Amino acid sequence: QVTLVESGGGSVQAGGSLRLSCAASDYSYRFCFGWLRQMPGNDVEAVAAIGPDGRVSYARSAKGRFTISQDNTRNNLYLQISDLKPEDTATYYCAAAVGYCDVQADFTYRGRGTQVTVSS
Repeated sequence: QVTLVESGGGSVQAGGSLRLSCAASDYSYRFCFGWLRQMPGNDVEAVAAIGPDGRVSYARSAKGRFTISQDNTRNNLYLQISDLKPEDTATYYCAAAVGYCDVQADFTYRGRGTQVTVSS
């Protein structure tokens, strides 16, 4: 069991940047951490993942503008989004999985989410 709490969402203009943060209650190396998002009317999609070894994985839609990272303790996770577009408007969730680690992982654990709204 792990508790995840996101922060850093908000309303931004297109072209701007945002950094989302996530605090994890358990940062043990058994977890793969990731970021999911749910755009209005769409299913949840995983956009980025980072494994215990630091290896990162991105969805095709996230490559080039999204950067996932962790601090050295692994109990703080970040998602930097640059050149924001209106289609990035979504609820973003911090998530954790046990076992296989990439954007296809089974992210069983999820935070409550933080809203990102991008205006044109």
